[in-house]
Amino acid sequence: MNKAITTLRYALAVAATLTFAGMAGAETSSGNNHSHSHSHDQQGSVYHGYFDDDQVKARKLSDWEGDWQSVYPYLVDGTLDPVMADKAKHGDKSAGENRAYYDTGYKTDVDRIVINGKKVTFFRGKDSVSGDYETDGHEILTYKKGNRGVRFIFRKSAGDDAAPRFIQFSDHIVAPEKADHYHLYWGNDRAALLNEVTNWPTYYPASLSGKQIAEEMLSH
Repeated sequence: MNKAITTLRYALAVAATLTFAGMAGAETSSGNNHSHSHSHDQQGSVYHGYFDDDQVKARKLSDWEGDWQSVYPYLVDGTLDPVMADKAKHGDKSAGENRAYYDTGYKTDVDRIVINGKKVTFFRGKDSVSGDYETDGHEILTYKKGNRGVRFIFRKSAGDDAAPRFIQFSDHIVAPEKADHYHLYWGNDRAALLNEVTNWPTYYPASLSGKQIAEEMLSH
């Protein structure tokens, strides 16, 4: 009898220990998930234009280094139609209205940009112009719907006369980080460029196919 009671007490103790361990593991897992979720929420907020001024940090041209292609041809040839249809499901514009909006936004004849060190080369078909660019600070813009964006600005220090005096990057990132795509504004008037919010030529890595770019867009 005593042996049976002892065995029962031991079994209950083991069960209690396992239950506590399971609860502790669940709490730790929940805590990790919360932290992971919070990190993604914070990144998502910045991506959509909600951030504090002190989150904005200076960035170097190397964040955009690489060989880049315009997405405009893929909008024109229909490759991005699934993206426009998806936006229609989650917004207040039809697929056709989205296509018209992005046609204005993406439109450009600069179909390729190569950034290597300080040198930025703009391609229009086989023709190209290039310049060396130095950082010229950044500006924080507030948009009509209340969200904000950051333009990281670079000024030409040498190069072809036809190369723009200023280039301004916007990529939904506000601190040093390698860009996976970006919107680029260029011209000779720094202040006037800051007022341009309807045409934002957009560039993705030249190594991606149109279908891969569409998949990237759908993942956001």
